[in-house]
Amino acid sequence: MNFARREFVGAAALVLLAQGCRTTMDEVVANAELYGLIGQMMAAPGKRDELIRYLAEGTAEMPGNLAYMINKDAADPDALWIVEVWKDKAAHAASLSLPQVQAAIAKARPILAGFGTRAEVVPVGGRH
Repeated sequence: MNFARREFVGAAALVLLAQGCRTTMDEVVANAELYGLIGQMMAAPGKRDELIRYLAEGTAEMPGNLAYMINKDAADPDALWIVEVWKDKAAHAASLSLPQVQAAIAKARPILAGFGTRAEVVPVGGRH
C-alpha cells in the first residue's frame, strides 16, 4: 500500500485521537519539543496477537510517553502499526533501557519478521 507522507502522518494522528492519548491536546500544543514515531512492525505468520501481548506488557509505564498505540493492519494479518508520542526524543531513547522494555524486546525478537515504513514526526496538535 502506497501512501503520501502527508496522508500517512495525518492518518496516524487520527488513530491517536480516535483511540485516546495519555494527555490533553492543550498539553500537546504547549510542549514544543514533542517527538513522535509511526512505524510498521511485521510478526511471523500467525504470531501478530502474541506480538501485541508482548508490546502491551512492555510499554504500559514509560516515563515521558504520552501515547503508545498498537494497531492491527486491516489488510495484512501479520502487520502492526505503532504510533508513539513522547515528551521529547530523549524520553524515547531512555525508554529503550527500561527493564520492562528490554524484556518485551527479548520476548518479541523470535517472532518478529521485520519492519516496514517508519517515520519520525513532530506532533503539533490538531482539532479534537
